[in-house]
Amino acid sequence: MNHLLLISYFWPPSGKATVHWPLYIAKYLCQLDWRVSVLTVKDDTFSARDESLLADVDPSITVIRTQANDPFHLYRSFVGKKENEPLVASETISLANASWRHKVAIWIRMNLFIPDARVGWYFSAPQGATTIVQKHLPEVIVTIGPPHSTHLIGLKLSKKYSIPLVCVLIDPWVDIAYYRGFKRSFLTRAFDNFLEKIVMEHASAVVFVTKDTREYFCDKYSFLQQKSYVCYWGYNEEKFSTVVKQGTDMEILLHAGNIFDFQNPHNLWKALKLEIEHGRKLRLRFIGTVSPGIRCAVHESGLDEYTEYRGFVPYQEVVQEMMNASYLLVCATEKRHVPGKLFEYMRTGNKILAFGDDNEEVAELLRMTNSGVIFPYSYHCTDIFEYLSHLTPNPERAKRFSREAIAREFAEILRTVVRT
Repeated sequence: MNHLLLISYFWPPSGKATVHWPLYIAKYLCQLDWRVSVLTVKDDTFSARDESLLADVDPSITVIRTQANDPFHLYRSFVGKKENEPLVASETISLANASWRHKVAIWIRMNLFIPDARVGWYFSAPQGATTIVQKHLPEVIVTIGPPHSTHLIGLKLSKKYSIPLVCVLIDPWVDIAYYRGFKRSFLTRAFDNFLEKIVMEHASAVVFVTKDTREYFCDKYSFLQQKSYVCYWGYNEEKFSTVVKQGTDMEILLHAGNIFDFQNPHNLWKALKLEIEHGRKLRLRFIGTVSPGIRCAVHESGLDEYTEYRGFVPYQEVVQEMMNASYLLVCATEKRHVPGKLFEYMRTGNKILAFGDDNEEVAELLRMTNSGVIFPYSYHCTDIFEYLSHLTPNPERAKRFSREAIAREFAEILRTVVRT
């Protein structure tokens, strides 16, 4: 039986969506005769908690936690938030907030925390990892990013103990989407590129969750061609076994997850208002965080009384909400971005309304399941429901993206690395 050390900043009871891939891949690896140890943080002070996810941690997994050393308690104080007031990801990098404190905080985050604001974990994580290495003798180290500081921890341990390293990049590194619109100094970018390159060079394998991200990195680093792979984000089939669609007299357009200022389909809100004015019983529902810019656009379109902001909801309830919806909204940030929620959306069998510029990968997935249409952000949106009316989604085709199947693919990559 092979043993791996998984290093992931996010782990239950963190409710951040990023936790789902490492959590469920680890769970299914245990069923494929892998022993798994997890190194994570004691307290993820930024994300909402979802205690229900603890039940999905395989009991055989050893979990070691060390101090996060994150700066967010200082951030709260600096921007005038109360000590226990929750932080919202889409607000912390919003361009709609014009206060000088917010701008200074963003500049510090973009230029002084390299590669990201979780870099403080680098100084406490090795101690916990040493305990795991000495006791369990893992044959491979797997790191999950973002935060990409995690890969630096894996690099340090890999070199120290001569254990092969496998890096999983859920999002790009140096030019991750939320840097858009913000200035990073030349020195910051140069150092971040240096860190990215040394990790990519050292890793025995690099796994991406989209084809376009892999192609982008292979163009940037030709040496990745022979040691990089794609394992899609996927979804959990078991979470759909207990949900059935609950009818309503309203048509619900649902967005699940965080939505940022730069994901704003401006014309959609206006089109929804016109449909409502023509007698359609449409309602807009958000689950997760919604940026100030999006809220402002919804308000200016006159949709306040037709919009519900649910905030954070436990994962199983999110799945039920997805099943209940009439339409599901997904907003890709760029060409390399395949939103994780897309796979759950496709599994529901509901119709998907997608926005994204030059994103052929999302378009291909929607065509494969006949579940939706993707439009550019500038689209007028006056005929979107006409497009959607011709679709007959096929959720059976989405089952190839179950995390159980993806875990089998990932296990083969790990075995290749261990054999080498």
